[in-house]
Amino acid sequence: MAEVSLQQLGIRALGLQKNAVAVAYCKRGKGELRLNGSPLDLIQPDTMRYKVLEPVLLLGKQRFANVDIRIRVKGGGHVSQIYAIRQAIAKALVAFYQKYVDEQSKNEIKDILLQYDRTLLVADPRRSEPKKFGGHGARARFQKSYR
Repeated sequence: MAEVSLQQLGIRALGLQKNAVAVAYCKRGKGELRLNGSPLDLIQPDTMRYKVLEPVLLLGKQRFANVDIRIRVKGGGHVSQIYAIRQAIAKALVAFYQKYVDEQSKNEIKDILLQYDRTLLVADPRRSEPKKFGGHGARARFQKSYR
């Protein structure tokens, strides 16, 4: 049986927001963060870039210095994708520290993230309600007319 090197080991984490799904693959490396093959610094507009980089800014670059995170995102709108990406990054780092580093540093990271914003680690369960007959939307009904 082939021996798996430490370089190959990694963690896969999922970030969900509405219909957007982001998958983050985290492994040992030199601190690269890539979204669909391109660096996170190319995300436009700037406000969305800062939203994606919130986990990095909260925890400091030294915690991301020895990991590479590759993210793939599909579905949803622009803002939903951004929120799914930031959740995937945070969850991937917590899982990586739990599996390959130690429990104490994982708990520190988790506490910092939860104190700032719970949606960084916990997915929002709200979904769009399906449209029904007899109206224009899920709840709205056609106006009643007597003549």
